[in-house]
Amino acid sequence: MQQSAIIGIDIGTTSTKAVAFGLQGAVLHQQVMEYPILSEEPGQAEQEPEQVLQAVLSTLGAVAAWLQQEKYKVEGVSFSSAMHSLILQDSEGKPLTRCIIWADSRSHVCADEIKKSPLGHKVYLQTGTPIHPMSPLPKLCWLRQERPELFAQAAMFIGIKEYVLYRLFGKYKIDYSVASAMGLFNIFEFSWHKDALAMAGVKPSQLPEPVPPTYTFRGLSAADAELLRLPPDTPFVIGASDGCLANLASHAVRPGEAVVTIGTSGAVRTMASEPATDIKERVFSYILNENHFVLGGAVNNGGVALRWFRDAFYATETAEAVAKDQDMYELLNEVAEGIAPGAEGLLFLPYLLGERAPIWDGSARACFIGATYAHTRAHFLRAVMEGVIFSVNSVVQALEQTVGPVSTIYANGGFAFSELWVQMLADVTGKKVQLTETPEGSAFGAAIMGMYALGLLPSLEAAESMIRVCRTFEPHPERGQVYGKLFAVFEELYPKLKSSFEQLGQV
Repeated sequence: MQQSAIIGIDIGTTSTKAVAFGLQGAVLHQQVMEYPILSEEPGQAEQEPEQVLQAVLSTLGAVAAWLQQEKYKVEGVSFSSAMHSLILQDSEGKPLTRCIIWADSRSHVCADEIKKSPLGHKVYLQTGTPIHPMSPLPKLCWLRQERPELFAQAAMFIGIKEYVLYRLFGKYKIDYSVASAMGLFNIFEFSWHKDALAMAGVKPSQLPEPVPPTYTFRGLSAADAELLRLPPDTPFVIGASDGCLANLASHAVRPGEAVVTIGTSGAVRTMASEPATDIKERVFSYILNENHFVLGGAVNNGGVALRWFRDAFYATETAEAVAKDQDMYELLNEVAEGIAPGAEGLLFLPYLLGERAPIWDGSARACFIGATYAHTRAHFLRAVMEGVIFSVNSVVQALEQTVGPVSTIYANGGFAFSELWVQMLADVTGKKVQLTETPEGSAFGAAIMGMYALGLLPSLEAAESMIRVCRTFEPHPERGQVYGKLFAVFEELYPKLKSSFEQLGQV
C-alpha cells in the first residue's frame, strides 16, 4: 500500500524550509535555502521577492522529487510564513518594491504619530496589532509620505506568501492569520478595518481577499507541475502565520497553555477561543482560524543578549573553545550555575536592540543595575540570563491580565538546550515548563493545518497524538521567592529610566 506524505513550507525571515511529514507527524525529508536581508540605509530591512520565490520552488521541488523517488503519495502542500511583510505590486502583478520585512524600522516616526493619536489606540483595540514599525500599517503611511509617486503606482499591497501563491495560481488571497498581523484587519469582524485603511490610504480592492487558513488552491500550470515534480491537481493549502502555527506545532491550543520560544529573539504566545486586546497595548492578538486566536508578545532580546555577552566578555575563552571543538554555551552555563539565583542583587535590563512587547519602545537601552564591588564577571553572566527571563515574564503577566491564568508553558528554541535557562523560566514564572519533541516548528504547524484542511485530521486538537513531551521542569519555591522580589524591582526600572533612554538616543 502506497504511503502518504504532506509537505509543510515555512517561508521565514532568512530562509525557506520545505519539510515532508508522514501522516503521523514523522519528518521524512527536508530542504532549506537561505537568502539575504538587504540593508543599504539606516533602518532598512528588505528582501528580493524573486529570491524568496525561487527558494520556495527549489526546496519544494527537491522534497517532492525525494518523495516521488521513495514512492510516497503527496496529499498536499501547506504554508507558513513570517508576518508583517509588504510588497507593492503594479496592475500587471509585477513588484514595484522589494519585500519590506518586519525588521525594517524606517517607519518609526509614522508609528509614533499613530500610536499617540486617539484613533491609533482605537485601531489597535480592533486589529490586535500593536502600533510599531514592524507592521504594514506604519510602513504604508511612511511610503505614502516619503515615496508618493511609487505609492500611487501600486495596484496591490501584499505580503511574501501572497506573492508566492499569486505567482503559482494567479489569485490574490490572504489567510486570516497573516491578515490579522497587518494592523489593517478587524479581528472581531474578519474584514478589513475601514479606519486603518483610511489612515494608510489604501482601498479594500488593493488588498488580497481574506480567506480561512484552510483555503485550498488547485490547478498548477503544466510548467510549474513539472518544475515542482507534483501532479497539477495537488492541493495547496494557504495555511497561516509562523507564530500561530508554532503554537499549533507545540499543541498549546487549550486555554491556560502558552509557548515560550527563545532563539535570537523570543516570543510568548497563548491560545484563546475568542479575540482579545489589551487596554495597555502590551500584547498582540492574531488569528489562527475562526475558533483559535493567538495572543502574545515578541521580545527583541533573547539569545542575542547571551551571544553579545559571550563575544564582548568571553572572547578569549570562546576562541579557545572553538579551537578545542567545545560548545562555549555549555561552558557559560556551567559558570552561571555556580552563581546563586538573583546574582546577589544584580539586575540586567536586556534591551540591547530596543524592545517590542510589552513596552514597544525602540529607544529602550540595556543596562545593569545594582552592581557592587563583590560582583564578578560570572555574576554579570547570570544576570544576563535572568534578565532575558524577567523580560519574558513581563509578557507572560501581561497575557494573564488579558486572557486569564497560564498553568503550563511549552518551551522551544535554542534556549531549550540549556537546562539552567529552562529551569530559570519555571522558577521566575512559577509555571510548569514542558519540552516537546516538536519537529520543525512552523513547518510542522503548517502540515497539521494542511491535514486538517484536507480531511486527514478531524480537528486541530487531534494532532496531540503526534506530539510527545520529553521533559518537565517544575518551579522551585525557594528560588521563586528570590526571583519574585527581584522581578518586582525589574518591573519598576523601565518606567523610571524611559526618559533617560530617550535622552541617550539623542546624544
